[in-house]
Amino acid sequence: MFISHRIALDPNDQQAAYFARASGTARKAFNWGLDEWQKQYAARKLDPSLPAPSEAALRRLLNAIKAERFPWMAEVTKNAPQQAIKNLGAAFNRYFAGKGKYPRFKKKGIHDSFRADDGPGKNHPNAVEVTGKRVKLPCVGWVRTREPLRFNGKIISAVVSRIADRWFVSLTVEIDSSTPIRENQAACGVDLGVKALATISDGTVVEGPKALRLNLNKLARLGRSLSRKKKGSANREKAKAKLARLHARISNIRQDALHKLTTDLTRRFTVIGVENLNVRGMMTNDRLARSIADMGFHEFRRQLEYKATMRGATVIVADTWFASSKTCSDCGHKIDQLSLSERKWRCPACGVKHDRDVNAAINLRNVAVSSTVSACGEEGSGLGRKLKTKPASVKQEPSIKATYA
Repeated sequence: MFISHRIALDPNDQQAAYFARASGTARKAFNWGLDEWQKQYAARKLDPSLPAPSEAALRRLLNAIKAERFPWMAEVTKNAPQQAIKNLGAAFNRYFAGKGKYPRFKKKGIHDSFRADDGPGKNHPNAVEVTGKRVKLPCVGWVRTREPLRFNGKIISAVVSRIADRWFVSLTVEIDSSTPIRENQAACGVDLGVKALATISDGTVVEGPKALRLNLNKLARLGRSLSRKKKGSANREKAKAKLARLHARISNIRQDALHKLTTDLTRRFTVIGVENLNVRGMMTNDRLARSIADMGFHEFRRQLEYKATMRGATVIVADTWFASSKTCSDCGHKIDQLSLSERKWRCPACGVKHDRDVNAAINLRNVAVSSTVSACGEEGSGLGRKLKTKPASVKQEPSIKATYA
């Protein structure tokens, strides 16, 4: 199993300057590759006999011309421009597969990064090494870090990136992939929301930090301050750095809450039921889009999936149209209408009074439990399943009446 750990760096002035040069080199290589790709594609339209552009051909072309056209690329590690072309090829593969957008040209100061290592081997002098709160990078040497590496294993890659005015290194480590044996067989359902980040089927309510909402006024003030600064001035750069630091802080607060929640769930429960939320569709709601983005539903699902794999838990994903809030968790009766303002409702069939979010979480737990005993050979079942998450069972009748809105 491969897992990454992003660690804050504490470089000196010379090391920070090198990081900036290497990031600029990677950005130049990416933009050159994208421009060359578009030129070759346009030429192939006129002459179909020409070969189609490819990532491997672009790397060979760059190696042939960089000594003459881009001699300054030799000042940094060769992996910076080469990995940038590989990233371009991966971006086009995602685009052609319908999983991503068309690649765009990179801008200075936005997502600055470069690959710093020469490969996973440890038998050459430029290998990445980690000792306590230090990391050794090729062409740079030892760089101080803010914390030690959390995982023991073989270091596969090292990517240096800049967020606001701070540098980070992301170390990908190959660790033991054996699934841990869990004695706890508890199951839970998790209902995500805007008012509270998550409601668990045992009644626990996890409040979201709402980092963006709490810092909106400060964001607006720093944005106005930036707009008044003259372009190209030193004061404008200082204002940009302040605004970037605040955005990074908001993101860190949100990530911290999500990591604590997902870690707690995967440690306590073996089976976790969640909804398959259409986050992109939910973001079209003008009144709720900001609050939905502030919670980070997609990031919650991503973290829950990889942590469940690490800890031997199973994530069961209910159907998008499963009416978890409108279905009575006691008798299975489904009501026709339930507005967002109705936080509590009484079942007309059995008379039980429900909290909207807790009821939805219990329904998700019931679906998760019923899916774990699905028939052999069902998609996502069995020890050899390849899916990160297991789809809710449709071959057996669940413990609640499966109704869809």
